[in-house]
Amino acid sequence: MSPPAGFEEGFGVGKVCKLKKSLYGLMQLPRAWFECFGKVIKHYGYTQSQADHTMFYKHSNEGKVAILIVYVDDIVLTGDDCDELEKLKGKLAEEFEIKDLRALKYFLGMEFARSKEGIFVNQWKYVLDLLDETGMLGCKPAEIPIKPNVKLQPTKAKNVKDRDRYQRLVGRLIYLSHTRPDIAFLVSMVSQFMHAPGPAHFEVVYKILRYLKGTPGRGLLFKSRGHLQIEAYTDADWAGSIVDRRSTSGYCSFVSGNLVTWRSKK
Repeated sequence: MSPPAGFEEGFGVGKVCKLKKSLYGLMQLPRAWFECFGKVIKHYGYTQSQADHTMFYKHSNEGKVAILIVYVDDIVLTGDDCDELEKLKGKLAEEFEIKDLRALKYFLGMEFARSKEGIFVNQWKYVLDLLDETGMLGCKPAEIPIKPNVKLQPTKAKNVKDRDRYQRLVGRLIYLSHTRPDIAFLVSMVSQFMHAPGPAHFEVVYKILRYLKGTPGRGLLFKSRGHLQIEAYTDADWAGSIVDRRSTSGYCSFVSGNLVTWRSKK
């Protein structure tokens, strides 16, 4: 790190400090913490996933699995190897100061509710916070997120407005689409104009917000159906873009009748 103000002359021109310990607030801290955490968890026999580096897993001889997912200092444990999960919590408590919050209820803006039907995941609070932040908590709800056959195109440079605000709004909607496949296509569409938003683009974004006002608790239900059948569906609009005649494709896949992946992309 650079020398603190007032110490430059004492250290010498062009010199930097080598840290013996990561300090809170420095850009290097998350990387240093994750490196430390990764070494500990791998020491206990866990393997780091190559598809998602924040996920670690361990298979037992009985065919069971224990899975750990970490985001900075928030950790989720899951899997069917209950004995291993209890052992892991004990080992983590020896290495770090942790707090066991028991069954998962809230994680990174996502809410989890369990019932006899299954596990329901939504972002109800996230939606209300977004509406409050944009001043649309009292707006009139919309039944549909967009009118049929709406086509957007880039705005002329002189008509570009509030680019930073538009990018923040669309960014929030992108994260919301993790549990809301019903807005995935629209979010993909409005995110294509981050560099030059105009009144027409804001109108579509606000229409999405009005739709969310009427459906804040909508989400995904995962339930057991006694099988693990995999199904996938895909479609495309075939040169639907009026700007460059490119297509927008979409797909969704189901495991045991539960929607697990979806995407809409130009």
